Amino acid sequence: MPRDYRKEYDNYHAKPEQKKNRASRNKARAAVVKAQGKSAVKGKDVDHKDGNPKNNSKSNLRIQSKSANRSRK
Repeated sequence: MPRDYRKEYDNYHAKPEQKKNRASRNKARAAVVKAQGKSAVKGKDVDHKDGNPKNNSKSNLRIQSKSANRSRK
C-alpha cells in the first residue's frame, strides 16, 4: 500500500503545533548557517541536543551527520 502524503500532512504536519516546531527548526538551521557558514552545514543536520525544537540557544545546537541525527530518538 503506497503512502498517502496528503492524508499524512492533513493529520499531522498541518497542525499548528507542528508548524511552530518546523518553523523553529528552520530558524535554528538559519542561525547555525549565519554563525558557521553554509559550507559547514552542507549535507548535514542541525541537531537540538535536548530534543526540544523550540530551544534554539547556541549551546543546544550542534551539527551532525544526517544518519547520526535521524537515528536518535
